[in-house]
Amino acid sequence: MRQIAIFASGSGSNFQALVDAVQGGTLKANIRLLVCDQPGAFVIQRAQSAGIPVFAFRAKDYEDKQAFEREILHQLELEGVDFIVLAGYMRLVGHTLLESFGGRIVNIHPSLLPAFPGKDAIGQALEAGVKITGVTVHYVDAGMDTGEIIEQEIVRISTGETRDSLQEKIQHVEHYLYRTTLNHLFLTTGY
Repeated sequence: MRQIAIFASGSGSNFQALVDAVQGGTLKANIRLLVCDQPGAFVIQRAQSAGIPVFAFRAKDYEDKQAFEREILHQLELEGVDFIVLAGYMRLVGHTLLESFGGRIVNIHPSLLPAFPGKDAIGQALEAGVKITGVTVHYVDAGMDTGEIIEQEIVRISTGETRDSLQEKIQHVEHYLYRTTLNHLFLTTGY
């Protein structure tokens, strides 16, 4: 069974969906660690409530990205983590983590990549006036949302759609798509 760390920066709705899936037996993995770059983020409370160890840090407390990523690696090793799942982690993953976990880091993004990469993909889609957007699960590389696409699902944008209503639709898709995609990856790739 995969020993995973989840990286998150915010409220942690995808984190909670993954915790619920593991506890409900629908995601075949053990969540060994939450890594969070925002020590005040609500996702930390979610992890503590679930009994999941937390490594929270402030990037500015380190000399550079390499320094805090070395500390993250140390924490991952202590917990026996062999796969990283990004769930709203708002930092680019650097060389230090990519070198150690290449091909074993995935992310979920609220658009049909390559459309609307980076921050505020939901706002970008609404501003562009598109009729469809979606959710993408992809491998992480050194770019911003440029890694190989693993799975995608379309979300239709209704007339009069608001940011909140679209976000709710996208999160609904994210919560099951991430779980099913991770299970498929773990089953078919040995990860």
